[in-house]
Amino acid sequence: MIGTGSALDRLHALGLDLPGLADNPNYVNHRAVGSSIHISGQLPYQDGVLLGQGIVGRDVEVQAARELARHAALNALAAAAQAVGDLDRVRIVQMLVFVASTPELGEQSRVADAASELLVEVLGENGRHARTAIGVAGLPRNSPVEIQMVCTAV
Repeated sequence: MIGTGSALDRLHALGLDLPGLADNPNYVNHRAVGSSIHISGQLPYQDGVLLGQGIVGRDVEVQAARELARHAALNALAAAAQAVGDLDRVRIVQMLVFVASTPELGEQSRVADAASELLVEVLGENGRHARTAIGVAGLPRNSPVEIQMVCTAV
């Protein structure tokens, strides 16, 4: 059930805040192309610390990967809010969830569900999105998950 109030109020009700995003000299956190805003792949960083490393199904349990996916989605939300100026103006169009996993895992979508759930909890209907969950051999910095988004301003 989506609470009332602003998206930021709903985020705070979950005990979360939008994190600050570090700048990178090689790429930007978001880029607008027409009405679409492309969010760079986000890892599960919190206060500059990568919250987990390893391969899901070997080094990382699915439940832990789900929590990491929520953190990566939170970072992507921060980039989206930065791009449009206000979290209440963010509508998620598409989310790509990359899960570093063993070939036989088959639970990439369960990991991605945690990120999708966060988006809907915070943004309501604007958080519903098209989605792809992909198992990959490895991700930057040995992260178990990475999330990329396309959004628009409403």
